[in-house]
Amino acid sequence: MSKPAHFIWYELMTSDPAGAAAFYGAVVGWTIASHADPAAGDMDYRMIGRSDGGNAGGVLALNADMLAGGARPIWMGYLEVEDVDAAIDAIKADGGAVQMAAMDIPVGRIAMVTDPQGAPLYIMDPIPPEGAPEGASDVFSVTEPQRIRWNELATSDPDAAVRFYTGHFGWGQGGEMPMGELGAYRFIQSGDDTIGAVMPLMAGYPAPVWNFYIGVDDIDRAHAAVTANGGTVTNAPMEIPGGEYAMNAIDPQGAAVGFVGPRKA
Repeated sequence: MSKPAHFIWYELMTSDPAGAAAFYGAVVGWTIASHADPAAGDMDYRMIGRSDGGNAGGVLALNADMLAGGARPIWMGYLEVEDVDAAIDAIKADGGAVQMAAMDIPVGRIAMVTDPQGAPLYIMDPIPPEGAPEGASDVFSVTEPQRIRWNELATSDPDAAVRFYTGHFGWGQGGEMPMGELGAYRFIQSGDDTIGAVMPLMAGYPAPVWNFYIGVDDIDRAHAAVTANGGTVTNAPMEIPGGEYAMNAIDPQGAAVGFVGPRKA
């Protein structure tokens, strides 16, 4: 591919959009629409708004048929590719699988795939915004609150995962942090940006999965808001390189999520 892939969208699949709106509003400061976006057709799809007026992603309401088919609350990321169909063929040839066939939507062409270890993600060839052919997504930032700030893959085979993502999406893998007997926490880069890490699958993870860390203005305030609004803390805030703090939680509907930000107290 001609350029490294970036995460250009994030989507919360949930059984209760109103409940998710209350939770993420309190913890992050987002505003999630109270009704479906008309452009989404028959799906209940709602935009996530930031306080600066931009979008942080979307919320897909899981209907009864989706739940009966095995869908569960989860955060998903979208990776930009130049040709969705060609990317599908290459992913399948390398041991991945297709979970949702390629389809055209008003904002581009998408498909849902799994990597060879089974972690799901979307791939997307977006249609640029009208009047902005070079328009770039700003849903990911390494520094800003109310955006995804870190993308973390927990996988059963880190070596194979690094080969897969560097090979198919043009990423780099440079630097790592030892995790004792668990192995290494390997940093991944898209272009000049360190966007996340690949780590071994640990106890408590039922299957390989991407975890996303949302930026917050104050980690202790967010920590308190998680428990006060029906969430469950799975890892309390801990200091990370650079002096900020990260934590992990389960939202009230069951989606795993991370938060990262400064400690202001």
